Amino acid sequence: MVTDAEWARIRRALCFGQVFEGTVVKVPRPGAIGIFVDIGLSVGGFVDVLWLPEQSDDWPAEGTVADFEIWWADSRQQIRLRPLDSRYQRNDFADFEARFRPNWPSEAGQPVLDPRPPTLDEVRSALRSDGPPASSP
Repeated sequence: MVTDAEWARIRRALCFGQVFEGTVVKVPRPGAIGIFVDIGLSVGGFVDVLWLPEQSDDWPAEGTVADFEIWWADSRQQIRLRPLDSRYQRNDFADFEARFRPNWPSEAGQPVLDPRPPTLDEVRSALRSDGPPASSP
């Protein structure tokens, strides 16, 4: 674990959409929470179950090396990633992205500051077909 100051320094050097080659280091409870990825920084990367294929057998196994993109980072000392390899993406990856974060194309390349994480209601709304509320990130 790094200090809050070190995490703030690391976070300031990151941009949404930045790509890292990473190694899957842990797949706890396959199909339930997601995967942990080492991207070569002193803080860990994490891919949420929502980005991964529905069948956990299709998830990357520990030791898998693949490209991952920064999707989110906030005050928690963890970089939220999403897989770039289509083998490790949910079936409706593009549609999910458009519903959950419709401004993504314009956000990619922007610096990762310290915004608040999405609320549970925002996540639930993104999973519905009508999309997120207007105030979501």
